[in-house]
Amino acid sequence: MLEWKGRVNGLPVCAGFREESVKRVFLPLLWEIARRPREEGRRTVAFLAGPPGAGKSTLAAFLEELSRETPGLPPLQALGMDGFHYPQEEIARRRVLRAGRWQPMRRYKGGPESFDTEKLARALETLGRGDPVRWPVYDRRLHDVVEEALEVRERLVLVEGNWMLDLREPWAGLYAFCDLSIALRGKEALLRPRLVARKVAGGLSQEDAQAFYEDCDGPNVRMCLENMRKADVELLLPL
Repeated sequence: MLEWKGRVNGLPVCAGFREESVKRVFLPLLWEIARRPREEGRRTVAFLAGPPGAGKSTLAAFLEELSRETPGLPPLQALGMDGFHYPQEEIARRRVLRAGRWQPMRRYKGGPESFDTEKLARALETLGRGDPVRWPVYDRRLHDVVEEALEVRERLVLVEGNWMLDLREPWAGLYAFCDLSIALRGKEALLRPRLVARKVAGGLSQEDAQAFYEDCDGPNVRMCLENMRKADVELLLPL
């Protein structure tokens, strides 16, 4: 088992990856992204999607580091979709239609309705053209978006997020900007304890964390798995 330490969404993360997975899955995947044809000056844009708690952000950050440490591989830059959340102030004002009722968006933050997909589409178009672009990030310490936090430097990029391969509009339209799609799938029974533990680590009581899962994380897990398109590369947890 290879231990990896890094930062994801502003927080320190420690994860383990099987050496067999690195050799047989992750390195071939990086080479496949690097081989994707692109016009002169354009970037190759890969999408990585999966449900909450699947470890997308951690995997993307690990793949970025692995690409930089592997001789001959061009460097890949990992970018998160979460920087395209509406700002916290706007989320506090908005409402979403769930189960036939209009409810505060803040209850469903992280759901597909809480993202500015038009802004994301513009950024993906600029990204693919190869133009200079700065990318927003979501900081879990601030619980809010930090605009233009990252400079996109590389010609290979991996954009990860729950809804990047969603078959419903307006998300389905984003697929036009994807050169290679990767789906990370896992059973809800595996994801639930991860997500509850994440909320407890963030300061909620066990009871409140369980309630949050029932109200928000659980429905998002099921929505993501039910509506995610079949990808070019399918990965199944645990890796």
